Amino acid sequence: MLIESIEIFLFQLSFIKSYQTSYGQIDKKRSIIVKLSTSNLSGYGEASTLPFPFYLPEYTDTSFLVLKDLIIPKVVGKKINHPSEIEQLLSHIKGYNFAKAAIETALWDLYSKMVKTPLWQLLRGKKQEIKIGGSVAITEDKNKLLEAIDLKIQQGYKRVKLKIKPGWDIQPLEIIRNNFPDVPLMADANSAYTLKDRELLKTLDEFNLIMIEQPLAWDDIIDHAELQKHIKTPICLDESIFSLEDTRKAIKLNACKIINIKNGRVGGLTEAKKIHNLCKKNNLGVWCGGMFESSIGAFFNLSLATLDNFIYPAALNTNEYIDDIVTHKCLAENGMVKVPNFLSDLEVDEDKLKHYTVASHKLHN
Repeated sequence: MLIESIEIFLFQLSFIKSYQTSYGQIDKKRSIIVKLSTSNLSGYGEASTLPFPFYLPEYTDTSFLVLKDLIIPKVVGKKINHPSEIEQLLSHIKGYNFAKAAIETALWDLYSKMVKTPLWQLLRGKKQEIKIGGSVAITEDKNKLLEAIDLKIQQGYKRVKLKIKPGWDIQPLEIIRNNFPDVPLMADANSAYTLKDRELLKTLDEFNLIMIEQPLAWDDIIDHAELQKHIKTPICLDESIFSLEDTRKAIKLNACKIINIKNGRVGGLTEAKKIHNLCKKNNLGVWCGGMFESSIGAFFNLSLATLDNFIYPAALNTNEYIDDIVTHKCLAENGMVKVPNFLSDLEVDEDKLKHYTVASHKLHN
């Protein structure tokens, strides 16, 4: 694949309603689409960062600059035989995994089209229909919280993830369990606690949670290992897993029992699959989380989730958007979604993409 041109689009999509987590409120997604073109094919990828550096240091505008100034000039004009080669080509750039993943996933789309093989098959996935879980933001009104949980159940989601923060943790879980004792439930803290909160976090064992996601610092593994010794609820690591090496360390230290694999956070599908395989070897279940991707990014997440050790329901947040940048939006029905064979099945809508774009850049060979 000789890459003759690359175009990047920084775009914004509005949510149907705002979404509250421990690190802030978000009402629109500011994300980046990459379009790679050869002489006769184009592939798309997404850098699914957030518009602020609260989840991780990398955020949308920095990803755009790194893509524009450092990554694109390195890739345009290169002949790339397989998407996995991009890791070595960009190894001189430290971090910026979301920006790298945008290029890598676009290459996977190109490669899939070139060899005329569905992406999920190229990744050696086993299942083409994926269970989907729903997520409920921090909702401090009791009635609205119960309405939100009930809606997810009625929509058929296979588990519910509740966002929590200090001061809003035990109470909402009690409310939910008193009204929905059997709903598969997990809690996501987004790094809001410390080891000083160990006794409070032990209390969560009472609520029969599938997992508690990233309760401690975003870059920590050691303290999570200490916490896991004292709580029965499985810890799931998210923010602190950037690579296969981070995964190896977490497993060695018994820092968690589950890992949330986001291909954007770890730099692409190639690294994500390596992490999946190591977790499978060590009997850690994994699940595919989301970053409010458009249907383009969701396609790659779902293709990854076809691998057999993704044993927990995946995230799919395209339902949250008023609009999307494809003709056939990727949606869950009754908590299930069939993985498209090709991204082109969704039909990227170039007019919509340009309509929602706030900045762009293109480089030719």
